[in-house]
Amino acid sequence: MTLSMYQASVPVFARALNNLSAILDKAAASAEARKIDPAVLINDRLSPDMLPLSRQVQIAADTAVRGAARLAAVEIPSMPDTETSFAELRERLARAIAFVESVPADKIDGGEERTVTLPMRDGEVNFTGQSFLLSFVLPNIFFHVTAAYAILRHNGVELGKMDYIGPR
Repeated sequence: MTLSMYQASVPVFARALNNLSAILDKAAASAEARKIDPAVLINDRLSPDMLPLSRQVQIAADTAVRGAARLAAVEIPSMPDTETSFAELRERLARAIAFVESVPADKIDGGEERTVTLPMRDGEVNFTGQSFLLSFVLPNIFFHVTAAYAILRHNGVELGKMDYIGPR
């Protein structure tokens, strides 16, 4: 049995973002129960040179959306970074999930060798579709979801491995 590009991307992206949304639900409940201003958690970071929780969530969502769009060779939707609350961050994740799940499998499958061009600060980087998915998109999504998880766990939000992995 082979694994298609679609199967290795869209369902994985959606699951990671759904799990992150559930983690944010727990964070909001924890802040309320402990009478902590949610902004404290939303703006926290693990180290001074690291991005805060809000940006980790935004980047995870952006990576999934832009990754799916580039893999399918469709237009990337705009998602301005304006979220300041848990509700707004969860809504951003919901929009990202809806977009990712709207991308048809036939737009992604067969694109293993398609050139994906990624604009970077120092110029463009070209990938094949497969290398873009496996060596850029997936590691970046998981990095930012993990960073968000770690920020919240560090702040006493009761999270465990199954929150990160999510339901079956």
